[in-house]
Amino acid sequence: MNNVYFLNSIRFIGLLLLQVLVLNKLNLFGTINPMVYIVWVFLFPYKKNLNSILLLSFLLGLAVDFFSDSGGINASATLFIAFIRLPILKLVLGKSDFDYPLFNLRNISFGKSLLFLSTLTIIHHFIVFMLAYFSFSAIYLIITSTIFTSIATIILSVLGIIIFTNKK
Repeated sequence: MNNVYFLNSIRFIGLLLLQVLVLNKLNLFGTINPMVYIVWVFLFPYKKNLNSILLLSFLLGLAVDFFSDSGGINASATLFIAFIRLPILKLVLGKSDFDYPLFNLRNISFGKSLLFLSTLTIIHHFIVFMLAYFSFSAIYLIITSTIFTSIATIILSVLGIIIFTNKK
């Protein structure tokens, strides 16, 4: 059990450092800035209680906001996807497939896993860009930024999950 806490702590710190030291400096084509720190929310154990993931997700988003000087935008979006991740997972997998004490993101089919990751990533990015621009006149910019940044984030997230997690 301590191994799970240690692994999640290392993943939390590693993804935070990757985001603030590398990916926040990366700005492809002027609008694409991958946000892979949200992978921590996807990989957090499902048998844990809701309060711990909500608190830790908020702290992760707040830390990214602190280093990015973004005023709580990432904290609110990360907190929201942490709150809805279990209902989204149940929706994607169906109630018969879902046994969360034994759940591992790598054990489900690639299509379902990709749908789960994509849904939460698009929701997260839409909230981030909606709060960042906060104007109806910027709706085109919000949607295009959401789409292109989500594609980059999903690609990097899937590659990272495949490379750095065990298939048990």
